[in-house]
Amino acid sequence: MTTPFRKMHGLGNDFVVLDARRGPLLDARAQPLAIMPAAAAAIADRHFGIGCDQFIVMEPGTDGADVFMRIRNPDGSEAGACGNATRCIAALVADEAGRDRVVVRTIAGDLPVERLPGGLWRADMGPARLGWQDVPLAREVDTLHVPLARGAVADPAACSMGNPHATFFVRDLDLVPVAEIGPGLEHDPIFPDRANIGFAQILSPEHMRLVIWERGAGITLACGSGACAAMVNAHRRGLTGRRATITMPGGDLRMEWREADGHVLMTGPVATAFTGTLDLSSFAG
Repeated sequence: MTTPFRKMHGLGNDFVVLDARRGPLLDARAQPLAIMPAAAAAIADRHFGIGCDQFIVMEPGTDGADVFMRIRNPDGSEAGACGNATRCIAALVADEAGRDRVVVRTIAGDLPVERLPGGLWRADMGPARLGWQDVPLAREVDTLHVPLARGAVADPAACSMGNPHATFFVRDLDLVPVAEIGPGLEHDPIFPDRANIGFAQILSPEHMRLVIWERGAGITLACGSGACAAMVNAHRRGLTGRRATITMPGGDLRMEWREADGHVLMTGPVATAFTGTLDLSSFAG
């Protein structure tokens, strides 16, 4: 038995999306099949599977949410937030329902998303959490200046956007060996749950460049929650205002850290690359 899937992306940050809203996913014997971490990792593999930065399963929404979005990284670990996937799933649900606003639920909370002109979607990613326990960090330190360094990069700021983030601010992003230092930073003991690591170059108070080493995924073309964290951390450092365009390898996101309630708003496009079917039972091992 085969199962339909969609390959979607936001600025090249790509996802395999399965729909389990109308019933459980089934194996070849038509029996309910749970997507285990190993199976998600196998599907996410770009050589032996379909390939993606995150593996997404849509589940029924309840209590005011239109859909529940379950997120797994390419290593099979579960993630609490993914900004680009949030916009993609919201666009699917909104188009089905003929609406311009939906609520996407994740294990980290509810994320309202609305349609804007020009094919853009704005997601309310919720409040940035700034306490050291919230990130979390392994010990009590100032999250605005985390005592962490690798080579020429040092002194990141940290926060949680439903998942842990640290942002290093650098003079020239092109000189940072992200692929070399990213793994060690992700797994540094100061991050008990590992962390997404951002490297940001401030171009002006309204514009920055950003490259993200994603927890469990490596370098990706874009990272929505990483862009949220970079916006928050840059403003906390006095490097930007509360609004900025963040340019990543896959394109631009418009960001706002709203003063009234501390929520972070992210605006960007979504796209479907292709659709297909897969035999889930072949990935069960």
